[in-house]
Amino acid sequence: MTTVGQALAFAGVIGLAAASPGPDFAVVVRRSVVAGRGHGMLAAAGIATGVFVWSVAAAMGVAALLAASAVAFTVVKMAGAAYLLWLGVSALLAARRGGGGLDPDGRPRAEARAWVSFRDGLLCNVLNPKAGVFFIAVLPQFVPMDGATADVLLFSLVAVAVTVAWFTVVANLVAALRRLLARPAVRRSLDALTGAVMIALGIRLAASTA
Repeated sequence: MTTVGQALAFAGVIGLAAASPGPDFAVVVRRSVVAGRGHGMLAAAGIATGVFVWSVAAAMGVAALLAASAVAFTVVKMAGAAYLLWLGVSALLAARRGGGGLDPDGRPRAEARAWVSFRDGLLCNVLNPKAGVFFIAVLPQFVPMDGATADVLLFSLVAVAVTVAWFTVVANLVAALRRLLARPAVRRSLDALTGAVMIALGIRLAASTA
């Protein structure tokens, strides 16, 4: 049976992982700048959904099968790398045209629509096989892989809650600075920077061996 101490320790590990700079962080920052706090939080919800998927997959052994299969791991890895590269190129193009946001008639551009923010967060996490490997390594330290369904669900929900909490803080902090960040010159620089970061992360993911 899961204890409060185990749940808190697991929450701490997930918190450290979430706070580590990476694709998820870059996506939430950019969505918050491009479209505001709500979109940053939608991206966070997408990431949390991905975390839930990976934690359940790890508990069911699906993630272990993925990690054990070089072909499956490579397919997911390359899909994730391609998606990061696409996000990076999109950000660079936004920088070239002056930043994301609204069309001249005031309507949201495609990249500022709600479903796009959730999608970016979800796919950024789900298409990163390293997230699955992380849960394979961490989850058994707190709950046996053949543990009760209730325990698996509890730890999955803890992972989701911590992820949402962290990235909600990030989205709100970035949104609080949005007036400054929304200046054309700053927006272009930020789009260029986040684009370059996402491209670098995509290349690193594609080149990684585990």
